[in-house]
Amino acid sequence: RTRSEIVMRLALDEPIRFIGGFDRPNIRYSVSVKTDARRQLLEFLAPRRDEAGIVYCLSRRSVDTTAQWLRDQGFDALPYHAGLGAAERSANQDRFLRDDGVVVVATIAFGMGIDKPDVRYVAHLDLPKSVESYYQETGRAGRDGQPAEAWMVYGLQDVVRVSRMIDQSDSDDRFKRIERDKLDALLGWCEVTQCRRHSLLQYFGEDSASACGNCDVCLNPPVTWDATVAAQKLLSCVVRTGQRFGPAHVIDVLLGKDNEKVARHGHDTLSTFGIGGELTDAQWRSVIRQLLVRNYLHADVERYGALVLTELSRPLLRGDVTLNLREDPTAPVRSRKRRGAQPIADADAGLWNALRVCRKTLADAQNVPPYIIFNDATLAEMIAVRPRTAAELLGVNGVGKTKLEKYGEAFLRVIREADDDAERAAWTIEADESTAT
Repeated sequence: RTRSEIVMRLALDEPIRFIGGFDRPNIRYSVSVKTDARRQLLEFLAPRRDEAGIVYCLSRRSVDTTAQWLRDQGFDALPYHAGLGAAERSANQDRFLRDDGVVVVATIAFGMGIDKPDVRYVAHLDLPKSVESYYQETGRAGRDGQPAEAWMVYGLQDVVRVSRMIDQSDSDDRFKRIERDKLDALLGWCEVTQCRRHSLLQYFGEDSASACGNCDVCLNPPVTWDATVAAQKLLSCVVRTGQRFGPAHVIDVLLGKDNEKVARHGHDTLSTFGIGGELTDAQWRSVIRQLLVRNYLHADVERYGALVLTELSRPLLRGDVTLNLREDPTAPVRSRKRRGAQPIADADAGLWNALRVCRKTLADAQNVPPYIIFNDATLAEMIAVRPRTAAELLGVNGVGKTKLEKYGEAFLRVIREADDDAERAAWTIEADESTAT
């Protein structure tokens, strides 16, 4: 709880407040995007087999399965949660306090009153509820003043799951609003692009003069990229699919995936079908995660996590603001240089430009951005495939039946003309060489 809440609840009359410093300079803070949580945890723990540590999970079931899995990997791992018998909890806690190299896998039920100075790491496999919870839990590491690690992985599903837990709780609206604000603060801290310790101290009202040099952001500064167009594509797709679907389906539409669900809802006929081929599935999930964190999107719990636009998204959709996002190290977004580079060979430059002119002409006629017609990845695949018929063009990623009917003939004409020109040029060269001979 905040200091003001404590004073209020205890009905204290202008008490004297003694506040210690929040900085734990011996703790290294690291946050990674969750891709394969167990593999990532194993990589983190591999050089720490003989060290004591705590691994926090969100649910009792996750605690039990993770503890068993760690034992299978050769770690001395014990579970701890409220669902265990009192004798087993006590025995596991005693072993952790007494023995070296024991790993406790626990829910937040574990830790209060624990005074073990040589805990070398605290790992989070799931997102905590707040910055306060995170700070308290990670503060159990390195109490001896020696180097310690606070390591966490989190991803899109964590954001949705914790939000759902808050929304579906029996608490009143005021409490839920406070909990959401705390979650937003934690998510914002997870995505910072400047010193992580500095941001953590600022949250608690302290300031630091310089970067700490002992967090993941300082040691490996994140790359950011201009995600304005990508965000506009995604938000447009959310709108055109009716703001009724979760991340997986929206990404399938963006990537032009031909599956039963997309076809059943007729989303292969949407203008946003297949416009997102320049990013991978993982990269789109990163975009969604960061848009949720920045409140451009909301996951509607009442509709099973359906993505819904917020008021903040309107200026972004209109192009009134630009948006820079973090580039996930585990799923890197293309660098600016690659995005700006022409994705074709020099020999195909003429056709590339002709396809872009065709696309621009159609886009101007409909008063829409060019990517709504076809994105660059689709044009590049047209060049690689060289379709000559409608059936062949339909096989190009990002070309659905509706777009084929609207634009297919125009693009096929450009491709045929380019190929015919190339064939005539080749005959001319051959004839000239024959004459010269």
